[in-house]
Amino acid sequence: MRVTFLGTSGAIPTTQRNTSGIFCNRDGDYLLFDCGEGTQRQMMHYGTGFAVDHLFVTHLHGDHVLGIPGLLQTFDFNDRERPVAIHTPAGTRGNVKQLIEANGTTPSYPVRINEVSAGDTVLDRPEYEVRAIATEHRCASVGYVLAEDDRKGEFDRERAEEELGIPPGPKYSKLHRGEAIEHDGRTVEPEEVVGPPRPGRTMVYTGDTLPTNNVVAESEGADLLVHDATFAEDRRERAEATAHSTAKEAAEVARDAGVRTLALTHISTRYAGQADKLGAEAREVFDGEVVVAEDGMERHVQFPE
Repeated sequence: MRVTFLGTSGAIPTTQRNTSGIFCNRDGDYLLFDCGEGTQRQMMHYGTGFAVDHLFVTHLHGDHVLGIPGLLQTFDFNDRERPVAIHTPAGTRGNVKQLIEANGTTPSYPVRINEVSAGDTVLDRPEYEVRAIATEHRCASVGYVLAEDDRKGEFDRERAEEELGIPPGPKYSKLHRGEAIEHDGRTVEPEEVVGPPRPGRTMVYTGDTLPTNNVVAESEGADLLVHDATFAEDRRERAEATAHSTAKEAAEVARDAGVRTLALTHISTRYAGQADKLGAEAREVFDGEVVVAEDGMERHVQFPE
């Protein structure tokens, strides 16, 4: 699972940071979370490619959606035929449709706009799912959790071969799939040579939000939490008034949820050249890894063990 930060600025772009966009390559499935203005150029610049079939929108503020018309037009110029799905908070489908059609044209390929609410499983795949979670902003908003299924337990080849006398071959595969086998006059159950299921990976993307207990609960044990960190502590009142989080508040969410890595994003333009201040404030309360996201940064989300 590779996460590429396409845009990490809050509200407006700067010379160093584009507006919000996160690209996730989950073993060949290409997922885009938010699409601020200029996202398509960022995708070219950082080499993610355009093979995106699902766009997950957290809310309809311009710095999260103004790149959608341009991206869809680029798809058209590239002779796209397969559908693209845009997932957007409940009640906003009409606004997204108007945004897409603002220049008087419609894409030549199917564009499916899917309204989602907190708790919905937005994308259900054999090995993972993306679900919407409740966030708290100044408009209809959701965050997203990409959660992989548990993986098979580790296969104890030494026990299978040396203790049970099972030679390498198809029987190993059957046992690892959870099927019992017959060997040497007895039934060998999978749990004799296969350990307990191992957790998959989890990424959480909040979009813009106040710190909430719900995000803590939904982020429990996550491998990567990408959280709104628009302001430093000296602007906490401003953060509350605009329904954003400070870096310290994001870190408190990460600490309470027990996540492995916290990525701070949606950085206010007032911290141009000073974003390390946000990282320092977050590290005061969270002992895990803290990164201040920058455009072009890649994070390879590793398995928990």
